[in-house]
Amino acid sequence: METNPRNITWHPSLSHTERAHLRHQLGLTIWLTGLSASGKSTIATALEQHLLSVPLAAYRLDGDNIRFGLNADLGFSPADRTENIRRIAEVAKLFADSCSVAITSFISPYRADRALARKLHDQAGLPFVEVWVDVSVEEAERRDPKGLYKKAREGVIKEFTGVSAPYEEPEAAEVVVRSGETSVEEAVVQIVKYLEEKGLLKVVGQ
Repeated sequence: METNPRNITWHPSLSHTERAHLRHQLGLTIWLTGLSASGKSTIATALEQHLLSVPLAAYRLDGDNIRFGLNADLGFSPADRTENIRRIAEVAKLFADSCSVAITSFISPYRADRALARKLHDQAGLPFVEVWVDVSVEEAERRDPKGLYKKAREGVIKEFTGVSAPYEEPEAAEVVVRSGETSVEEAVVQIVKYLEEKGLLKVVGQ
């Protein structure tokens, strides 16, 4: 006889298909990854505004903002970075399952962590679209709107991605935005075009 040491039970709900027909849209996660100052958050904000104007239910989960609440207990060690992404992947999956478009903007520097986020969605039968906002460290450091690269170079900030911690570039992102060559508006058009071509923004049940 199997035992349940935590004494918890998974409670089934509406199927994703049933919910999609009731809400008239599919749910998915759009996962923006890239260096600090690559433009992830700016693109994510513009993408959210565009999708809401369609109108589609969409919600942006931002790396900095999440650390004020849900992940306030985490630092920037490799273990904490992994747990940060695991939690966000689970939250994004819930948004996607609710038939909303979850838009995440996180550095998410490790391939294994992004692969886990994708796997969680794949196992639930939910679309996962990785968007690599590609920018060189030199360009990101030139922008440096928060002065973080400067502090990292001075040793004030430890474990800073691109300076004293690695960023593992995506090997098969669905969309690659060349941030140094692409405006925010063009980036949104590029992402939306991909979503439309894959039928992910279609109206369901009408």
